[in-house]
Amino acid sequence: MKYNFAEVEKKWQDIWDDKQVFAATNDYSKPKYYALVEFPYPSGQGLHVGHPRSYTALDIVSRKRRLEGYNVLYPMGWDAFGLPTENFAIKNHIHPEIVTKNNVAHFKQQLKSLGLSFDWSREINTTDPNYYKWTQWIFLQLFKKGLAYKKEMAVNWCTSCKVVLANEEVVNGVCERCGGEVVRKVKSQWMLGITQYAQRLIDDLDLVNYIDRVKVSQINWIGRSTGANVRFGTTAGDEMEVYTTRPDTLFGATYMVISPEHPYIEKWADRITNIDAIRTYQQEAARKSEFERTELVKEKTGVELQGVRGVNPVNGREIPIFVADYVLTTYGTGAIMAVPAHDTRDWEFAKKFGLPIIEVVKGGDVEQEAFTDCATGVMVNSDFLTGLSVEDAKVKIIDWLTEHGKGEKKVNFKLRDWVFSRQRYWGEPIPIVVCPKCGYVPLPEDQLPLTLPHVDSYEQTETGESPLAKIDSWVNTTCPHCGGPAKRETDTMPQWAGSSWYFMRYCDPHNNEALASKEALDYWLPVDWYNGGMEHTTLHLLYSRFWHKFLYDIGVVSTPEPYAKRTSHGMILGENHEKMSKSRGNVVNPDDIVKEYGADTMRLYEMFIGDFEKSAPWNSDSIKGCKRFLDRIWNLQDILIAGDEYRPELETAMHKTIQKVTRDIEELKFNTAIAAMMALLNDITDTGAINHAELKALLILLNPFAPHITEEMWQVLGFGGMLNEQKWVSYDEAKCKEATVEVVAQVNGKIKARLQVAADITAEDAIAAAKRADAVKAMIEGKTVVKELYVPGKLINIVVR
Repeated sequence: MKYNFAEVEKKWQDIWDDKQVFAATNDYSKPKYYALVEFPYPSGQGLHVGHPRSYTALDIVSRKRRLEGYNVLYPMGWDAFGLPTENFAIKNHIHPEIVTKNNVAHFKQQLKSLGLSFDWSREINTTDPNYYKWTQWIFLQLFKKGLAYKKEMAVNWCTSCKVVLANEEVVNGVCERCGGEVVRKVKSQWMLGITQYAQRLIDDLDLVNYIDRVKVSQINWIGRSTGANVRFGTTAGDEMEVYTTRPDTLFGATYMVISPEHPYIEKWADRITNIDAIRTYQQEAARKSEFERTELVKEKTGVELQGVRGVNPVNGREIPIFVADYVLTTYGTGAIMAVPAHDTRDWEFAKKFGLPIIEVVKGGDVEQEAFTDCATGVMVNSDFLTGLSVEDAKVKIIDWLTEHGKGEKKVNFKLRDWVFSRQRYWGEPIPIVVCPKCGYVPLPEDQLPLTLPHVDSYEQTETGESPLAKIDSWVNTTCPHCGGPAKRETDTMPQWAGSSWYFMRYCDPHNNEALASKEALDYWLPVDWYNGGMEHTTLHLLYSRFWHKFLYDIGVVSTPEPYAKRTSHGMILGENHEKMSKSRGNVVNPDDIVKEYGADTMRLYEMFIGDFEKSAPWNSDSIKGCKRFLDRIWNLQDILIAGDEYRPELETAMHKTIQKVTRDIEELKFNTAIAAMMALLNDITDTGAINHAELKALLILLNPFAPHITEEMWQVLGFGGMLNEQKWVSYDEAKCKEATVEVVAQVNGKIKARLQVAADITAEDAIAAAKRADAVKAMIEGKTVVKELYVPGKLINIVVR
């Protein structure tokens, strides 16, 4: 009987839904397992075949855990706020809520068609007021603890979208989404104080099981360094503080550089004799993104401040101060000391502007190029530091700076506080009231959620304010503190907000009294295994770890880290080996694959395509091999015989395959697990039959990968109950070893025979067996044996002359 995958897959998906087979229970006495994948942004384009790779992998783990007796939570939801939906709504005059609802319905239908064992009873949506009530509640707790604050700052401003962009949303100086010009603009922004958690975000990586490249990306983004804050004098009488990791090179500092936004420019405007040139340069810098400004390969630009000079604190020498765009006011102090002899960028700048270059760490020819191999070495031209090692000089100079009130030791982080404002409509309203008397006042918690009002237009105001600013009836309110007239904050939260705590809500998604009950959070957290793309292993992971640690500090959760384990998968590329995109015309729609081959074949192929952690190209021909494998599995019914134990001729193969698949699933080696089952199928076919015990074991092994066909065969063959209710198969370590092995017999390194020998044969017996083989005997007869070697289970080599 031919396998009708379309009929069978629909049947089992309906059964699983009706019976809520995959719903996690609230029985907190059971051993738990929380598997998590990143919830998607429901775009109008729906899924492409790259999305299910992560979902299927953790689905395999989740199905295996259920068979092992765990209470498994494997949830799904929607990260549904964000700019693309709002831009679509603006363009097509459809409310973002309707756009989101339609997109979610399409995504959900696609996910269900793949047979993924999500617990849909816990489905969440970040745009649901019952969800974002608790996003707002977390913001209020951050505000009350001083971790949410308002600050005037230079931001990336898209001149087209009229919205503030994060650095990663600016690509080559233009908006990633619309391609519009991005400029630097000063705006009052809500900020979250993630930098106060910087050290803990590094230290606590020791508590978790993250793959190395994920840990490295976190550590690099936080960017911890140890150095000194140094106070330079100026001829204007003000001190200018710089942060440097190399205070030992202070005697080589021959000029200073400040950012175009540095407040001293305004303070010294009357002293600066070339203020017009400075203003022009500031305007040019405002049109560049931070990425463009800090590119190492770009041409060095800058303008010297005429009228004010710096004073090197260690030798009292006056040095010029330049304004240059490669210095950012948001990192460090917005001012740097330049040591051109030992920094390539400073050297190129010094050469361009004819500035002195003084060697202070011995080595190289600093007139020809910067000597940067100076992490160790001996100090020169450095007064009281001369002759010291770099290591000793760092200690001595910091002591000197501290003693003379010119500086002190300092730990610095590249990480900056999180810009938390967006001047858009489609985001969580920030629950703050602005009162002319009381300032920023938190909305009382009993007034949450503060819901988005319906608007006729989603366009920003001409000044770049949120569309909410145009709704007087919503904006005008009373101060919760004094009762006087006040206005609501009209900025909304960024898309990162809802995704920074969603894993907690899954634990208890219908709770109206808290973001989740303490009992549920204590039971389910931390997440046991979290998988997602490498592109989210910096910001999303940092932000969600930060929020979790804050909630840990105020007693909401009981674990310092949210995720016990984090892995990342490689991309599925188009058949042309390029990233899938509509513009390249290489997108493969999973709906088409499911329709032609079935969900089980698609699942199997996505896991068989290659190393899970590496990118792999889609291949339309290779998927047919997975379909043929499942057809062969289905046809095993035709050669089924009685038998409650593995037959001797298959016993070792059965135990080895069970061991291999069991281990490979835990190590993300899904492709080799499938290959092992394919090899077992060949062994079974060679015997001409399969008995009940063997088929049951094979179906259980295959079930996490291909759940529909295995459930159907289990039912058709009357094995009792549903397959997903069975126990995972076990193996006997002793029976995983072959009784006999094939070894090659070589003479002088050339293969002369292949022998079947006992797996535990001694070297003496193995060599004797080889010598009895006719081909070997003929080669060694009458010759002197010089050397004999046996490599257990592999080869025998006899050297003669």
